[in-house]
Amino acid sequence: MKLITLTTDFGLGDWFVGTMKGVILRISPACQIVDITHEIPAGDIRAGAFALAAAYRHFPRGTIHVAVVDPGVGSGRAVIAVRSRDYLFIGPDNGVLSLALARQEIKAIRRAENKRLFVQPVSQTFHGRDVLAPVAAHLSKGTPFRCVGPAVRECARLAWPEPEVSRRSLRGRVIYLDRFGNAITNITSERLATLAGSVRSVRLRGRRPFPVAPFYQAVPAGQPAGIVGSTGFLEIAVNGGSAAEVLRLKLGDAVMICSEKKAILRHA
Repeated sequence: MKLITLTTDFGLGDWFVGTMKGVILRISPACQIVDITHEIPAGDIRAGAFALAAAYRHFPRGTIHVAVVDPGVGSGRAVIAVRSRDYLFIGPDNGVLSLALARQEIKAIRRAENKRLFVQPVSQTFHGRDVLAPVAAHLSKGTPFRCVGPAVRECARLAWPEPEVSRRSLRGRVIYLDRFGNAITNITSERLATLAGSVRSVRLRGRRPFPVAPFYQAVPAGQPAGIVGSTGFLEIAVNGGSAAEVLRLKLGDAVMICSEKKAILRHA
């Protein structure tokens, strides 16, 4: 049984997600569909890319991942299918697949142009239903990958900021805000491990330093901490609260991690 995942900004209040699933099941009734999320902020390609990258590798090899965050629908942008070492990815060629693909060995990329695989007539406002969903369904049924359309060498990639690194500090940025208000940065656990010393602090503009901690409740209730989350990235969190609200964090805000000579203590 083939798995198809869906990552979209459609929400669940309308018929969009259900219609995509109907198209998939009509073509490939034996496949299984899993929702990664449909709560990506409307048109936020970066948030969609991050959500897909956080989830895709936890699925069995051979899973087909479909991402629809597509503010350019109906324009000249292409729809692409990408075969990696372990998975198939289908999405608009706008960078929404790029963070996941950066962690995979890409074997082939094809532009979805075979109209025999599409739902006709193709709406210029709903390629998720008429192009991406049916292409995924046909591939899950065994349609050869080459039948999707012509091969291409490259696909769009988002420019993700890299942290600035020195021996005793890392300077990163907030790249994602989750529903709990945790502010996820572009600083990975591997980067964090390169800092000299074992005591580390988080410094935000206009705020007192606070510690990097192993888990949320390692600091008093209501207090902030830097924590390596389940995605492998350092996140700014507040024990029992929303870091985005308490610390007024937003996407793109600067975050500095520093080595300290002694522990940073915060009190309730």
